[in-house]
Amino acid sequence: MSRVLIVGAGLTGSLCACLLRRELPNKVKIVVWDKSRGAGGRMSTSRSPSDPFCTADLGAQYITATPYYARIHSSFYEELLDHGILKPLETTVEGMMSKEEGLLNYVTPMGVSSIVKHYLKESGAEVLFDHHVTHIYQKGTGWEVCRKGGAAEQFDAVVLTMPVPQILQLQGDLGSLIGENEKQKLEAVSYSSRYALGLFYKADVHINVPWAAKYIANNPCIRFIAIDDKKRNLVSGQCGPAVVIHTSVPFGVQHLEEDKEEVQPIIMAELDKLLPGLPPPDNIKCQKWRYSQVTRSVTDCPGQMTLLSKPLLVCGGDGFTHSNFDGCIESALKVFEVLKSSL
Repeated sequence: MSRVLIVGAGLTGSLCACLLRRELPNKVKIVVWDKSRGAGGRMSTSRSPSDPFCTADLGAQYITATPYYARIHSSFYEELLDHGILKPLETTVEGMMSKEEGLLNYVTPMGVSSIVKHYLKESGAEVLFDHHVTHIYQKGTGWEVCRKGGAAEQFDAVVLTMPVPQILQLQGDLGSLIGENEKQKLEAVSYSSRYALGLFYKADVHINVPWAAKYIANNPCIRFIAIDDKKRNLVSGQCGPAVVIHTSVPFGVQHLEEDKEEVQPIIMAELDKLLPGLPPPDNIKCQKWRYSQVTRSVTDCPGQMTLLSKPLLVCGGDGFTHSNFDGCIESALKVFEVLKSSL
């Protein structure tokens, strides 16, 4: 059996692991490493430190399917709908700009990370968190992969699904394996940056606004606010509400190199102007998304880039497609094709 390491427990990595298990069950031993403390990547769901039932999606807010992707990725949508992981968005999102007819919007009742967790569970992979990859070395017919504060391990194939700048930061043999043309393509990838705040409340608190989520126009700091439980149609008396705030990209870029502790009060002060009288939260989580959404993806590499075919080293993720659910599915399918043909 080939031992395959997938670096990154986000949507691309988790779906790739799931496809491997379903299609090559007797050929692969799947291992997933992620540097974070939990699954999801930019599809992360945070919990209140004082109430595990009070959750907030600090990354992706809802999933939009165009008629084209609803058709070609119908099996993925149907599976998640059948499991109750996706449900149609029923509440109002004020200021949502729909550029296309026939768009379908979905929410995740259990939080957006439930999609990633579903695929990881289906994959049967050995999933290890707090595993931050630093070096990759070619060793004979395989790879030696090193991580912060841990022993190096051997793998037959490696899949890298983290943001492209983090791929370029890896030490070891990677620099000599990437050709000049490939390196230029990878270095040209760009991402937007933003901050997200999650405000967690006690069970008896009510947030009195007439919408579930709202895009804010012409504000230098805040771009989006969601009453997260209301958006997910989850309102109950058993746990408190959660409010999510996303900053604008210009604000995110302006404050990118500052500490979260310095930026959080600025966002809270702006929020107070937009929603005066909002009750004080029980807890606050501030998330810095350095790599929020891809603004320029890798050119001429739809879905993946194979850095070496023997032993296999392949990159994927939204940096090779586009930053949404369907972009990650596209990449996972392309990476899986490469793995299937070489394992």
